[in-house]
Amino acid sequence: MALFNSGNPTLTEKMFDKTLNETSQAFGVMTVRGTLNKFGFLMLMLMGSAMYVWSISTPETQSTANTLMLVGMIGGFILAIVMMFKPSLASYIAPAYAILEGLAIGGISAYFNAIFAAKYPNMILHAVGLTMGVAIAMFLLYNFRIINVTDRLKSIIISATLGIALFYFIVWILRLFGVNMGFGANDGSLLSIGISLFVVGIAAANLLLDFDSIEKGAEMGAPKYMEWYGAFGLLVTLIWLYLEILKLLSKLNSRK
Repeated sequence: MALFNSGNPTLTEKMFDKTLNETSQAFGVMTVRGTLNKFGFLMLMLMGSAMYVWSISTPETQSTANTLMLVGMIGGFILAIVMMFKPSLASYIAPAYAILEGLAIGGISAYFNAIFAAKYPNMILHAVGLTMGVAIAMFLLYNFRIINVTDRLKSIIISATLGIALFYFIVWILRLFGVNMGFGANDGSLLSIGISLFVVGIAAANLLLDFDSIEKGAEMGAPKYMEWYGAFGLLVTLIWLYLEILKLLSKLNSRK
């Protein structure tokens, strides 16, 4: 039976298993505290670059902000793929990934803020607050074992996550052929809002699987550099959660 699984493709048992063949004495051993400390560092990197793009997002410099956002999105995706194949490089690549993702998040946030500046001027602040609140709540639920991450729960969350990925892929393909199914950030229909609520719930539930994967990795004696990789995987889920909450808030305010 698998020790753990995660809906996050960056945090899987296979990824931790193959690092056990490394000489742990040479690298040190992964710990939960070390992973969380590195996650905090990555968050600071992300927030710093996001705030920079946010600060330069004015009508006069919008093209520069958009360029930085695209660089962040493409560069972050490339670095994420590299880390998934070479987790031993995570200690070098994860900080760069956080900075690039911050550029993307800052640009996206500035875009939504500009659209809803009149109707909902504090939307970004509320989205950040809700994301942090949900993340802390899920950590406490996991840490105090209020929610136990069982094999059945893992299967449900992973299946739902794969279903969401497939749904988004189908919607994207249809849009390429000019078929608009709705469900965009400006679709305030009850069905669209309901789907967003479901996706936010699954994104939040994936945090439980990430916490479990990190804990199991530490128990397995994974090399020290896997702390960076675990922190990177946790950051991926948190970014997804933030974007989904931002999309949900925009849909709710599109009904006004």
